Amino acid sequence: MCGRYALRDDVDQLIREFVAAGGRPDEWRPEGWQPTYSIAPTTWAPIVRERVVDDERVRELTLAQWDWERKPSMPRGGPIINATIEKLDGSFWGAAFSSSRCIVPMTGYFEWTGEKGDKTPHFLHADGTLAAAGLTWSFGAADGTRRRAFVVVTREARDASGEIHDRMPAFVDDELLEAWLSPVPLTIAGDAAASRRRRAELLEQLDVSSAAIASTIRTHVVDRRVNNSRSVDRYDSTILDPVPAERD
Repeated sequence: MCGRYALRDDVDQLIREFVAAGGRPDEWRPEGWQPTYSIAPTTWAPIVRERVVDDERVRELTLAQWDWERKPSMPRGGPIINATIEKLDGSFWGAAFSSSRCIVPMTGYFEWTGEKGDKTPHFLHADGTLAAAGLTWSFGAADGTRRRAFVVVTREARDASGEIHDRMPAFVDDELLEAWLSPVPLTIAGDAAASRRRRAELLEQLDVSSAAIASTIRTHVVDRRVNNSRSVDRYDSTILDPVPAERD
């Protein structure tokens, strides 16, 4: 996890839920946003983040691409879509973890069991919108423009997916939301000890928060048409409907 997820909320619902500034979705990107039930890597999707404007914290809802930039020295491969909680304080994720965290709203996410070519899809969800911990960054493009990207933070599974997959998203509860979104850097210049302590404290809080939310996660089998991210109608809400499990 996390390789696919769903978000049934529209823009107004997300603004109400996360108390974020927003606007018309067509002001974000030409294609705008509508509830999407199969969000695959490289898709543009809503995130919630905070930044400092005129010395004030501003929370905003914006679209970002689920695809982190790969360093030239890294081997070629698929999109970078997840950041493991165990490596957030390392050199690759350190800067974003320190000062550019975000929330990735999701209704739920998918996991699969079975052999390749014959996999059974499972949808994992709670009662309301889940706030997955994420990181976000702005990258320069060859044409001189910039794109905002995000990844989902993952951890060892402690939810219903523990029987399906060994990883799950790390979720943020209401008590942790303010601290997770704070744009104030965790790293303090010239004070390595204090910096390590602040980063360790936030990681510990995320561990507690995500473990608590994990206990509320439920799962059901969904139709196999969701297996193909290219052919499935990602705007069809019925792909989240439960169906009897034929095999595991």
